[in-house]
Amino acid sequence: MSYEQTKVRVVVGDDHPVYRDGIVSALNGTGRVEVVAAVADGRAALDAIREHAPAVALLDYRMPELDGLKVAHAVSRDELPTRVLLLSASTESDLVYRAIQEGVAGYLSKESDRDDIVAAVMACAKGESVLPPALVTGLASEVRSRARSEEPMLSAREREVLQMIAQGMSVPDMAKELYLAPTTVKTHLRRLYEKLGVSDRGAAVAKAMRTHMLE
Repeated sequence: MSYEQTKVRVVVGDDHPVYRDGIVSALNGTGRVEVVAAVADGRAALDAIREHAPAVALLDYRMPELDGLKVAHAVSRDELPTRVLLLSASTESDLVYRAIQEGVAGYLSKESDRDDIVAAVMACAKGESVLPPALVTGLASEVRSRARSEEPMLSAREREVLQMIAQGMSVPDMAKELYLAPTTVKTHLRRLYEKLGVSDRGAAVAKAMRTHMLE
């Protein structure tokens, strides 16, 4: 396999040309990414996704024609192989929650620096979910409110652990809060990850919300 073939193929969609060009330059400049299309609206982004079947579509949340959320919905509905990573000026928990429900692979603030955006694209390409700690923390109240109103699909302790993950708490912090040994907390984490079919914190919160396990 040649080096060129190992590059991650990406579609970029953003209606602000300066920002879009900057992102394209940053991605192409890594030598690990090939931007196969850079477009200014959601309809063009969806067309490009269908045409090029990129590994990742990096899309502005708000675009003309179709916003990033609607594009993500179409990608999920049509079972396209592309993973959608949204960039948004807003990081309100309800917007992030809606994005997760539509099956996005990641959600980043548009204030993120280019290195973080490049890292997020690469992580999405590897099948990981990208929810930066600041955004995960912002989802804590959403997790709690939805957990209170739903029949338990996780054990009470596992739900507590999930909420603490959403709050950004470390294993030692959780152990202190729950009056448990750190090894016991790690056991609960392992079981939680196994039930959700994930391997990290951000993916645990994303998967639980996306599959309505906490609704």
